[in-house]
Amino acid sequence: MKEPAAAIADTGPALNDQLRDRFRTTRRRTVALCAPLTPEDMMVQSCPEASPAKWHLAHTAWFFESFVLKEFLPDYRLFNNDFLWLFNSYYEGFSAFPEKRLRSSFSRPSLDAVLRYREHVDESVERLLEAGPDPDALKRIELGVNHEEQHQELLLTDILHAFFTNPLRPAYFKEDEPAFLHNQDLATSSGKAPTRPDFHHFEGGLREVGHAGDAFCFDNELGRHPVWLAPYALSNRLVTCGEYLAFMADGGYRRPELWLSAGWATIKEKGWRAPLYWSKEDGESGGWSVFTLRGSLPLEHLLHVPVSQVSYYEADAYARWAGHRLPTEFEWEAAAEGCPVEGNLLESGRLMPISSNSSTRWGDCWVWTGSAYLQYPGFKPLEGALGEYNGKFMSGQMVLRGGSCVTPERHIRSSYRNFFAPETRWQFSGIRVAS
Repeated sequence: MKEPAAAIADTGPALNDQLRDRFRTTRRRTVALCAPLTPEDMMVQSCPEASPAKWHLAHTAWFFESFVLKEFLPDYRLFNNDFLWLFNSYYEGFSAFPEKRLRSSFSRPSLDAVLRYREHVDESVERLLEAGPDPDALKRIELGVNHEEQHQELLLTDILHAFFTNPLRPAYFKEDEPAFLHNQDLATSSGKAPTRPDFHHFEGGLREVGHAGDAFCFDNELGRHPVWLAPYALSNRLVTCGEYLAFMADGGYRRPELWLSAGWATIKEKGWRAPLYWSKEDGESGGWSVFTLRGSLPLEHLLHVPVSQVSYYEADAYARWAGHRLPTEFEWEAAAEGCPVEGNLLESGRLMPISSNSSTRWGDCWVWTGSAYLQYPGFKPLEGALGEYNGKFMSGQMVLRGGSCVTPERHIRSSYRNFFAPETRWQFSGIRVAS
C-alpha cells in the first residue's frame, strides 16, 4: 500500500460534519495504536520497507500541514520549518527529504515534540473545518484521512516486523488488554485436517471495473471501463497455514518447476523456506511457530488460520502446486462488487488472521492477484506534488485486493487497488486461488 494521489467526490452539505468525526476518530486511533509501545520501540526501522512508529506519527501530521493547512488556512503558522522537509516521504515536487533508510536516526525531534506537532495540526484543521472551508479544502482533508488510515496499517505491519527482529520476540498485545485475541477465538484444533475449499463459479462476460459513484477513491481506481472475463471460479476462502504446510512438505521450496524464474532466483538468494514469520524450533522433533502481534504461537494451533506474510512468488508457486492459479484483479473485483464490507478488519481488534471458514471477500489477508499494477484507460494523476505517487509506480508491482486484519473498514471497497513488488512479504498478504 502506497501513499496516495486521489480522486475525491464532490462535497455535499453534510460532508463537513461527517468529515470532522472521521478526522477525529482517525487521528485518535493512530495515537492509540502506539500506546503499547515504548519510546525506544518507536525508533526501530527493522527493514528497508518499514518506517519507525514515531516517523508515522509525524508524517501523517506533515501531510495535513503541507497539503491542507499551508494552502487553505489563512495565517497558518508552521509548527517547525524543518518539519516540512524532514517528514516528507518522497514527494519530489514538494521539497527535498532525507533518505528513507535514515528515518531510524531521527532521535530529534523528541517524541513529545512530535505529539505536540500532531496537536498543533489537529487544532488547526479543526479551526479550518469550523470556518466552513471551500470544497477543495474538504477534499484535501478527506484525502489526508485516507492517507492516515493507510499509515495505520503500515504502522502495525512495521511494528510486527520490528518485534520479530528483536531477539526477545516481545508481544505487541498482552493478555490483559481488551483488544487481545484470546486462544478460544482461534481455530486451535490441530488434529482436524482443513476442509477442501469450495469454489464459487462466475459466468464472466462483459463487466465494468474501476470506481463508480461519487464517494472517495484514489486516482488509480479511475477510470471505470469494460473488461471481458471468461467463465471462472474463485475459492470460497483463503489458503490456510495447514494447506501451505503441505506444500512445503511436498518440496514446494525445492521444486523449480513450480516457480517463476524471478521467484526461484529470489528464494535461492534469500534462503526462503517458509513464510516470513514462521520459525522452526531446534532439533528433529522441533515444530514450527508463527510470530504474531501477540508473540510467537505454535503453528499446530493455527492450521486452519489463513497463511500470511507470503510474497507474490510464493502465492503463485502454491497455486501451481495446488493445480490452480491466482485470480486476476478484475475477476476478484467482479466477484466482490456489491458484497458488504465486513470481515476480520482492523476494527475487530484481533490484528491477526483468524479461522478461514468464512466466504467473505474482506479482511484477514490481502489477496495477491496475477495482475500487474498498470494504469486504467483514461488514468490521470492529480496535478502537482500530490499527483506524483501512484502513476510513477506503475512498473514492477503486482496488485492485491480485499484488505487485511489491520486495514480500517472504512478504507476499502471493491475497486481498491493495493500494490507491492512481487518479492514483498512483510505485509499481511495471503492467497486465494482461482480456476
